Amino acid sequence: MIVYETVSQAVKGLKERGFSVDFNLAENCIVCHEDKFNSEEFEITEIYRFEGNSDPSDEAVVYAIESVTGIKGVLVNGYGISADPLTSAIAKKLSIHKG
Repeated sequence: MIVYETVSQAVKGLKERGFSVDFNLAENCIVCHEDKFNSEEFEITEIYRFEGNSDPSDEAVVYAIESVTGIKGVLVNGYGISADPLTSAIAKKLSIHKG
């Protein structure tokens, strides 16, 4: 497994390895441009967790995601108090891979 020191290094490294799309969270799916994917339409292939040394708001998770249509990209989300609210299906999928 590759180790990254910062969120920006993780995002850059994943993009260099083909995870070129920026995914965003929506109410019940992840979104890339006009495309929306529900929890059954993507897989998390890698995960990197970063903890802030002194500020809990610096905590983040970087997900490498691949859709069933072959779109590969990155999703960055906070966790703990800085996490975006999610629907149960997306939250469950993301939490299973937080392990």
